[in-house]
Amino acid sequence: MANPLSLFPQWILLIMATFLFDDIIFGPVKSRRLGASLGINLLPTTGKFCNFNCIYCECGWSSGSDLRTRLPSREELRIRLEEKLLQIQGLRTKLNRITFAGNGEPTLHPDFPGIIADTIGIRDRIVPGVKIAVLSNASNLDNPEIFDSLGRIEMNILKLDSANEQTVKLMNQPPLGYRVDRVIEGMMRYKGRFVLQTLFVKGEFGGIHVDNSGEKEVKGWLEVVKKVRPEMVMIYTIARDTPIQTLQKIKPEILDNIAGEVRQLNIPTQVSY
Repeated sequence: MANPLSLFPQWILLIMATFLFDDIIFGPVKSRRLGASLGINLLPTTGKFCNFNCIYCECGWSSGSDLRTRLPSREELRIRLEEKLLQIQGLRTKLNRITFAGNGEPTLHPDFPGIIADTIGIRDRIVPGVKIAVLSNASNLDNPEIFDSLGRIEMNILKLDSANEQTVKLMNQPPLGYRVDRVIEGMMRYKGRFVLQTLFVKGEFGGIHVDNSGEKEVKGWLEVVKKVRPEMVMIYTIARDTPIQTLQKIKPEILDNIAGEVRQLNIPTQVSY
């Protein structure tokens, strides 16, 4: 299938950027899924840095994943995080999570395993009990160091928007070599110690209809849920502007029905509208 992104003139892509985090440490912010969360952005503050190009991404279109791009250093992150947590501790501000999210895919940072190790140590010393979360597209689970690092944190949140390879290619535009079955295999290796995250959306992209909330799509996705048995499922729909204007939120009643199917599997499910 041709890449629908190539159908858009470059000038259109440039004006459709949406929302970017402008610092490497931000918050705490109130997250609709994670509570009071201190965010860590391992990626540039001037553009999205990701190996996916999701058509619904609030950060807009990807500027690529060239590791020559200036990324915050491990030492810089360690210093900034320690300073921020000491400040939060002094102010007695409520904090539920330390969350790696930001402007793209956090596991692309070349020092990601070391940064996770640093964060665990700093957290244990200054704010013990606060959980660490990473929002990842699960594309790097074949890397043993990244797989093990994600396994060390309390909330390993992994994306899979569809069980259908073609739907994933359309919605997420992953890199060459990405395969849904390999991602599922990686998830299964966690033996339930991860959170599955799925965004449901419908609309049109490049003249192609997309809807991962339909009966056939949901049925295939539920089979994956049964197979990987995550400790929790997070389902949601678009909440901010998207790079294209042809996408629609999924109605709350549809999300609730999908969540009900998951709960019948005795898997806790969180819904965000």
